[in-house]
Amino acid sequence: MKLSELTDVLYDVDRGLAWITINRPHRYNSFTNRTIDELICCFKAAWADPEAGVIAFTGAGDKAFCTGGDQKQRAETGNYGPMETGVSEIEYFHRLIRDVPKPVIAAVNGYAIGGGQVLQVLCDMTIAADHARFGQTGPRVGSFDAGFGSAYLARIIGDKRAKEIWFCCRQYDAATMKDWGLVNQVVPLAGLKEEVRRWADDMLDKSPTALRALKYSINADSDSIAGISALSHINLELFVKTDEAQEGLKAFNEKRSPVFSRFR
Repeated sequence: MKLSELTDVLYDVDRGLAWITINRPHRYNSFTNRTIDELICCFKAAWADPEAGVIAFTGAGDKAFCTGGDQKQRAETGNYGPMETGVSEIEYFHRLIRDVPKPVIAAVNGYAIGGGQVLQVLCDMTIAADHARFGQTGPRVGSFDAGFGSAYLARIIGDKRAKEIWFCCRQYDAATMKDWGLVNQVVPLAGLKEEVRRWADDMLDKSPTALRALKYSINADSDSIAGISALSHINLELFVKTDEAQEGLKAFNEKRSPVFSRFR
């Protein structure tokens, strides 16, 4: 895939800062397999571009950063749509956010829910608009992330809070997430891009080799989660085909509460 072929993602480099934007505001910036393929293309472009020293990852509009996988697409086709290689690359994209040798800032401009919450967890830093909302939906819609989205989350905020987020599927405001250590800074939406610019400029005048080494060093302690993540995605592929998972999906699209009691 080439940058000239992008339909779901925007890519722009401005004074050393590469902006990568999920451009699906009509679906609250939820992703399909096509979106993930395009995000991988953009992150690799930023990796290779000597003009880009920092990456900002965000969503289009003012309602959502990303709300995870497109559940309407999943209901229509049973998956998240066609992919370039014939293999879903979401697990690889998770690793790419960690592996790209440049700082990645999540600019959370609204809802960071489900798989979108996982994406911002994986970024090196998070700057959030004050109206942003964070949370998980997996157990509610017949899905889960038993890899980086949960194990790495627990490393950041602790086991008890990570379990609360996943087991209860509540939503949390940006101030709470900053207090819990998941967000670095909270600003009004109007100043979000300016704040990201300020943080990026703080890093752009530093040694890129030093930043790369430090990123890899800090990530080293949690790199073993990659193996857990691989097992998680294998199990998820099997689980989503079960009646239990389908109940969650059907309930979501029918706008009703799922009935999971028969699966206990």
